[in-house]
Amino acid sequence: MENFSILDQIIDKQKIEEATNLDAVEIINNLFNELSERERDIVMRRYGLHGEGKETLEKIGSVHNLTRERIRQIETSSISKLRKLDNLNKYLDTLKKVISQLLEEHGGIMEKIYLLDILVNYSTNGYKSAENNQEIHKSYLNFLITKLLFSEFEEINNLNHLKEIYKLKFKEINHIKEIISELIAKLNESKGVYTTAKIMELMKELDNYKKYEHKISSSGSLNIYNVTKSDYFSEDPDLINDKKALYSILRAAKKIGQNKFGFWGLAHSREVNPKTINDKIYLILNNHGKPMHFSKIADEINRVEFDNKLANAATVHNELILDKKYVLVGRGLYALKDWGYKKGTVLDVIEEIFSDENDSLSRDEIIEKVLEKRMVKKATIVLALMNKDKFLKKGSKYSLV
Repeated sequence: MENFSILDQIIDKQKIEEATNLDAVEIINNLFNELSERERDIVMRRYGLHGEGKETLEKIGSVHNLTRERIRQIETSSISKLRKLDNLNKYLDTLKKVISQLLEEHGGIMEKIYLLDILVNYSTNGYKSAENNQEIHKSYLNFLITKLLFSEFEEINNLNHLKEIYKLKFKEINHIKEIISELIAKLNESKGVYTTAKIMELMKELDNYKKYEHKISSSGSLNIYNVTKSDYFSEDPDLINDKKALYSILRAAKKIGQNKFGFWGLAHSREVNPKTINDKIYLILNNHGKPMHFSKIADEINRVEFDNKLANAATVHNELILDKKYVLVGRGLYALKDWGYKKGTVLDVIEEIFSDENDSLSRDEIIEKVLEKRMVKKATIVLALMNKDKFLKKGSKYSLV
């Protein structure tokens, strides 16, 4: 048993070394040295490998003074030339191994963007060339996978339940579709959002997950934590690395999404994909967890950048005033009604507290209960208690008149 453990450690170390030695720029440079200068330029332009986006056949033709059809022929023949290189496997061996390992550890499929982000992370960290532009690495990697590794891996972009994905060529994915379908049904029932840990627990309770658990690999040596980092929330690196297949399913599901604060739910829901200014206000307040000034809410909406639309303080203030789910609890300060905050003056709040308690209360007890519902100074509460038309003081206790 100990020998197996040592062997596993050696294999894991080899996998990690292969990933850290990945350099997409070096691979492309080596391969494209086999092309003529004109072939190299046409392919670079056609697939956006020069970092300026893909160019049309017409535009490339104008650069080389050739017809659209001739450019297409050169493009096709150049790709064919690369595919027939005797040393192609030598150039692509490390990339092929790393992609295979990642897909296997993620249950056989990965969202295209997700896989490319991980590969870019490895490629830019281990690069030997001078080029360290992430978009360059991404376009290089996408070219290599789709044009030269198509016999190993398959790109799919027309499935109802899945986004654009890469998968192992002969990997069957119907079980993943069934798991996603059942999860969507559960989310439709609950109408809620979940942390990554909670939604994974929900997935494990699904009948289809239990049915197909043996088909899903959930462990591996390749660390993907750097790709899951966010400015607004922190994922548990051990959870993500240990449950790669579950995380990969979540990332690949077309109708499931994760909001800016790390919560998963139905992609079209306001809690995941806020569209109106009111939706954004709710998400900001709910995530903050305590009252905020309306101007700070506007600032936070703009910092988080849900979309390209800027929020201004006046618009935010109007939404807060008009919607009953928000409560004014201080000077310009608003809270969610669901938190237990109450509208009205401090006098109104104290009267309601006595109505709920049906008993006399000490000054400190009243202050504590008011501060749970409104954000005011203690002196304001004490001043309100001095209203003899409303409150009666006996000893150290107060009650309603």
